[in-house]
Amino acid sequence: MPFLGQDWRSPGQSWVKTADGWKRFLDEKSGSFVSDLGSYCSKEVYNKENLFNSLNYDVAAKKRKKDMLNNKTKTQYFHQEKWIYVHKGSTKERHGYCTLGEAFNRLDFSTAILDSRRFNYVVRLLELIAKSQLTSLSGIAQKNFMNILEKVVLKVLEDQQNIRLIRELLQTLYTSLCTLVQRVGKSVLVGNINMWVYRMETILHWQQQLNNIQITRPAFKGLTFTDLPLCLQLNIMQRLSDGRDLVSLGQVAPDLHVLSEDRLLWKKLCQYHFSERQIRKRLILSDKGQLDWKKMYFKLVRCYPRKEQYGDTLQLCRHCHILSWKGTDHPCTANNPESCSVSLSPQDFINLFKF
Repeated sequence: MPFLGQDWRSPGQSWVKTADGWKRFLDEKSGSFVSDLGSYCSKEVYNKENLFNSLNYDVAAKKRKKDMLNNKTKTQYFHQEKWIYVHKGSTKERHGYCTLGEAFNRLDFSTAILDSRRFNYVVRLLELIAKSQLTSLSGIAQKNFMNILEKVVLKVLEDQQNIRLIRELLQTLYTSLCTLVQRVGKSVLVGNINMWVYRMETILHWQQQLNNIQITRPAFKGLTFTDLPLCLQLNIMQRLSDGRDLVSLGQVAPDLHVLSEDRLLWKKLCQYHFSERQIRKRLILSDKGQLDWKKMYFKLVRCYPRKEQYGDTLQLCRHCHILSWKGTDHPCTANNPESCSVSLSPQDFINLFKF
């Protein structure tokens, strides 16, 4: 029985079993049938014309629906789940495996960026994906990536915090897209080239907004950072893990500049991020014959990765292979679930889905 539908997978024409055998159902309203081959051939042109009209209508409708979905970049195509099961192979109970794009879609990253403890973690994860893993994401995951990035930018524009961090993220993403768009003929990106060009223009617009942002002074009149005793100011500055933050803080006031040049402050910062062996390879002496810890820090940063520190991270249960945010309850059958949980850095999260 031939299929006369849109393609070989479609159900084709309607056939009805009668007393004389199977007959093709022609008109649903009149209930008439095609009784023989002659009647079918006599109306072959009519049916073919209707078939082509139907095909054209369906293709046009599908194209309009696809364009509508592509234009709605803010549409959420993912489920916000508290935890997901990470399976790396097929079993009797589960078929297939969990990919990076699937995990990125299902985990609740949109709410995580609103938490100050998880914000830096999500931004670092977005940066790593933008560097090397963007092409491994599905089309929905790539759209989800841009949606979360937009929420991050809007949050930074609103609260005026972590501006430098987002600038670096946008620059990394734009550099990667410039390289990928040039190789679009090799199908390294999902979607139309015009859509990615539009996204690159959006990234440039976000960068311009961040460059034009004006930090507003708080309206409250009370105790400020400079009103604290010097020992407390130095103690707070020792909590900063980025040397660039110390330099920026020293540009606020002359007294803070003096504190930001403290040798012990930069020494502790170097010892926190780097090992003794790494430090010994990059010794720099000042004019007074002492170790210049500030110059050593920025030289070490160019040579070695810094130690990552996050207020909250994703964790993996080694017993039940469930991935969730720290402190989130999940259905674990272990006697002591906390002992089975392992914290994952953003790079560890990506490596988890490399098979």
